[in-house]
Amino acid sequence: MESDKPRADRRTVALSKSQIVDAAVRMLDAGGVRALTFRDLAAQLSTGAGALYHHVSSKDELLEAAASSVMESVLVDADRDGPGQGVRTVMMGVFDTIAAHPWVGTQLAAAPWQPAVLLLFERVGSELDELGAPEAAQFDGASVLVQYLVGVASQFDAATRLTGMEMGRPAFLKAATSDARQTAGSRLSFLDRISRRLAEHDDRDQFRAGVEIILAGIIST
Repeated sequence: MESDKPRADRRTVALSKSQIVDAAVRMLDAGGVRALTFRDLAAQLSTGAGALYHHVSSKDELLEAAASSVMESVLVDADRDGPGQGVRTVMMGVFDTIAAHPWVGTQLAAAPWQPAVLLLFERVGSELDELGAPEAAQFDGASVLVQYLVGVASQFDAATRLTGMEMGRPAFLKAATSDARQTAGSRLSFLDRISRRLAEHDDRDQFRAGVEIILAGIIST
C-alpha cells in the first residue's frame, strides 16, 4: 500500500510567485534564456511543473516577470546623486544591471511594451521632467533614451553567444573590422580612422557619452 506521506524530495510548503521568479532569475543569470525550462525550474524548487503553472502560464510570462523583478530593484536603488543627475543615475544604473544580467537586454528588446520597459519609460520620463526638459520634448526624449538603452542592452546578450569573443574582445573587434574591410574594400574610411579606438574602447564610457549627447539635444530643444 502506497504511503500518504509526501516524498522527501518534494516541497511541503506552498510556493509563492516571488520565489519562482527569484529562482528563474538565478537560472537565467547562470545559463541565459535557453537554460530556463519549467522542468529544470521545478527541479530546482523541489516541486512539480503544475505548481509553477499555478502562478505563471508560460515561459514568456515568466521571462517578463523576471525582467520586471530585476528592473524594479535597480530603479528603486537608483537614487538621485544631485540636481540634474537623476536621469543619468537611472541610465547608468540600468546599464550596469544589464551588464550583470545580459539576458535582460534581449528580453526588453523582445517585447517593447512589457511592464519592465514601461517601468523604465516612466522613470526616465519623470527624471527628464525633474531635469527641466521642455514638456514638449519629454515624450520623444524618454523614447530615445529608452530605445538607446534597450538597443545597447540587447548587444550584451548577443555578445555572450559569439564564439569569436573567446579570443578576447580587442582581437575579436579587430578581426571583425578586418573582415568588413575585405568585403567593402575602400569604402570604410571611418572604420579605418577609429579602428584602434573601436578595439580598445570601454563600453560603459561610450554609453555614458551617448547619454550626454542625447540629453544635450533634449535640453536644447
